Amino acid sequence: MAKEITLEVVGDIAHVTLDRPDKLNALTTAGFLELTDAVSRVARDQAVKVVVVSGAGRAFCAGGDVAAMATDSEFTETTLEGRQQTLRAAMDCARLLHDMPKPTIAMVRGAVAGAGLSIALACDLRIASENARFVTAFREVAYSGDFGGSYFLTQIVGPAKAKELYFLSERLDAAAALQLGIVTRVVADAELSDATQAIAAQLAAGPCIAYRYMKRNLNAAETQTLAEVMDLEAWHHTRCGMTEDHLEGARAFVEKRKPVFRGR
Repeated sequence: MAKEITLEVVGDIAHVTLDRPDKLNALTTAGFLELTDAVSRVARDQAVKVVVVSGAGRAFCAGGDVAAMATDSEFTETTLEGRQQTLRAAMDCARLLHDMPKPTIAMVRGAVAGAGLSIALACDLRIASENARFVTAFREVAYSGDFGGSYFLTQIVGPAKAKELYFLSERLDAAAALQLGIVTRVVADAELSDATQAIAAQLAAGPCIAYRYMKRNLNAAETQTLAEVMDLEAWHHTRCGMTEDHLEGARAFVEKRKPVFRGR
């Protein structure tokens, strides 16, 4: 069976590509499991500082393989429990993108639909081409939604707007997505790769230990109380203050030069 995901690590940046361009990168269940494996590997790789997720060709990801849905061949399992367990394992790619202790970026162009939208939303940043088009799409195939999209979209746009986008399946262009906070920034399609690479390189050159704890604080803020988050901030801020990167940053500020962070 042809692989649906390609993984390339260039320096300290991992590039995970959804690679079914003839299907607008709609993935089969096997493809989503492959994506989870790739994301898991880069999450564990200490040499990787930033992860970029993109789609081959003219789309990011059109979601799941609707042709397989139409023939009920999406899963090899026949029981409810078997199908649920397979889907949950495949969905773990979204959790890993959200939770891994390093920045994750979705580089999106063209169609961003269904599970593809969920995967983009799981990333920390989303850089979009002007031609990107976003839709939850689950309504169209009478599915309730997966890959954490209901969680991520609610966190970003609020519960009322998230319900509207799920129930009505309205399509958003890049400008509307930017206004709602669904994307971080929008650039011309010809500039998308360079713009995303520039942000990834900027992050990779940054204080990766501090990024780890920033992400923990910000993720905790989604569900924990102010007091709980402030306790975490106190621990994490103190930990970062004991790094070589913190001392380098402070010295560079005083000396009016650019800091050189080494992840120590």
